[in-house]
Amino acid sequence: MKTQIILGLDPGTAIVGYGLIVSSGPDLKHIAHGCIITAKDLPMPTRLNQIAKELRQIIRQYQPDLVAVEQLYFARNVTTAMSVAQARGVLLQTVANLGLPAESYTPLQVKQALTGYGQADKSQIQKMVKLLLGLVDLPKSDDAADALAVAITCANATKLASLK
Repeated sequence: MKTQIILGLDPGTAIVGYGLIVSSGPDLKHIAHGCIITAKDLPMPTRLNQIAKELRQIIRQYQPDLVAVEQLYFARNVTTAMSVAQARGVLLQTVANLGLPAESYTPLQVKQALTGYGQADKSQIQKMVKLLLGLVDLPKSDDAADALAVAITCANATKLASLK
């Protein structure tokens, strides 16, 4: 199996979590994780532009082979869902403009892939991310932990697809 750098993204308007891993055969290795944060007092177009700009910098720095983006979970707040959808669109557009392939995974798929249980909570996901990547500490941000979880899900799905 070939070695791949995978960038996982957890979309948001205020916070976009990102996590980078190396997938090589059965091994997964942590590279980096963090958040793109935008100020709530900025106009939405400015926030979306900042997200795109910072994502381009992350991609240029780490040179991922593949990007995995979490699909939206539509909650009760339609306004929040719409703004997160805009941010997700900017992420996908930025990735496409840079010529990278992108995969999408639902929160249910991510939870099942990491824990085997579709109703897993944030702490269970964080613990599995720590375990699977051999981290000393839990990722400090839920958003970054979610992004790493999406990257792990993608790595495992890619490995399964290559066996077919």
